[in-house]
Amino acid sequence: MTLKIAFITDAWKPQINGVVTTIDNTCRALREDGADVLMITPEQFNTIPCPSYPSIRLSIKCYPKVRQLLEHFAPDHIHIFTEGPLGMAARKFCLQKHLAFTTSFHTLFAEYVNLRFKMPVSWGYGLLNWFHGPASRVMVATPSVEANLVARGFCTNKMVRWSRGVDTERFRPRDKTFLDLPRPIAMYVGRVAIEKNLDNFLSLDLPGTKVVVGDGPSFEKLQKTYPDAVFAGFKTGDALAEYMAAADVFVFPSKTDTFGIVMLDALACGVPVAAYPVQGPLDVLKDNLTGCMRDNLHEAILGALALSTEDCRNHALEYSWHKCSTQFKGNLVHVKHHATKPRGHVRSV
Repeated sequence: MTLKIAFITDAWKPQINGVVTTIDNTCRALREDGADVLMITPEQFNTIPCPSYPSIRLSIKCYPKVRQLLEHFAPDHIHIFTEGPLGMAARKFCLQKHLAFTTSFHTLFAEYVNLRFKMPVSWGYGLLNWFHGPASRVMVATPSVEANLVARGFCTNKMVRWSRGVDTERFRPRDKTFLDLPRPIAMYVGRVAIEKNLDNFLSLDLPGTKVVVGDGPSFEKLQKTYPDAVFAGFKTGDALAEYMAAADVFVFPSKTDTFGIVMLDALACGVPVAAYPVQGPLDVLKDNLTGCMRDNLHEAILGALALSTEDCRNHALEYSWHKCSTQFKGNLVHVKHHATKPRGHVRSV
C-alpha cells in the first residue's frame, strides 16, 4: 500500500536556504521510494511580504484551504516543517481532528526575531514551545540543537534525530580558475541578512579576495560598506557549485544556525570551512581536519587554508539525501496514533 505523507511548509521556492533544500531533497527521495507526497506551500495561497524580509512570503486566510487539502488527501502521516501561518493552520487542523503529527526544528526563530525586532528570546522560545508541544515527535538535526531546546523547556523524550544530506554529484571539486581573482579566495554563500553575521567576516583584513554569493535584505548596505569585497549576487544549480568549488576557504560567520547545509556543499567541493565554535559548525565539521573553528574568525580562516581538500570531500561523502529521507520516514507517526494532548506535556520556559 502506498504511503501517503502530507508536508506543510511556509518556507519554499523561490527561497534558497537550508530549510527549502532539505524539504525539496527529502520529498524527492521519498517519491523515488514510492511515497505519495502532498506539498502544502505558499505557492497555493495568497501571500503578503514578511516584515523586514519582503522576499519571504506569508500566506493569509489559509486555514480553510489547508483543511480542505488535508481532508481530501487523507494522509497517513502529517509533518509540519515551519511555525508560520501554514504551519499554524495545519497544527490547528490536527488538534481539532485529534490527529497525531510530527514537527521539525530548523531555525533559531527566537534569536532572529530578537535581532530584528528586539523581542526577548524567552518570549520566542515560549511561542516555539507552545507550537511544538502537541507534536508526537520533534525532529532535530544535531545533539546541540536538542540540548538547546531541552534547556529551553522542550520535552526531551519527544526529540528524534533527522540529519541532512548533500548532492555530491553537483557539488564536487572543479577547476578553480573559474574565478580570476587574487587568491586566496575566502567565500561566503547564503542569505545576506543580519543574522548571518557577515560584518565579522567582511571587516577582516585578509590576503586575497573576499567573495559573497547570495542575496537578502542586507545586500545593498554591505556592498556599500565593503567596496573591496566581490558581491556576486544570487546563484543556483551548477553556477553556484562552480563558485563554491573555486573558493580556497569557505567562511561561515553565523552564530545562529541549527545546522548549515551550505557547509556540506563546500566540503563536497573540497573546500575547507572557517567558522566560530558554535552550534552548527560543531556538529558538521571535524576541527583541524575539514574545518577550523576559532573564537577569532581571522585565525580560523588562515588555519582552514592549510587543510586537505581530500579530507573535506571524503567527509561530505558520508552524507546523502537518501539516508536523510530514510531517517525522516522512520520518525513519522501515523495520524491515528494517540496524539499528545496540547497542554501539560511540556515544561514551561
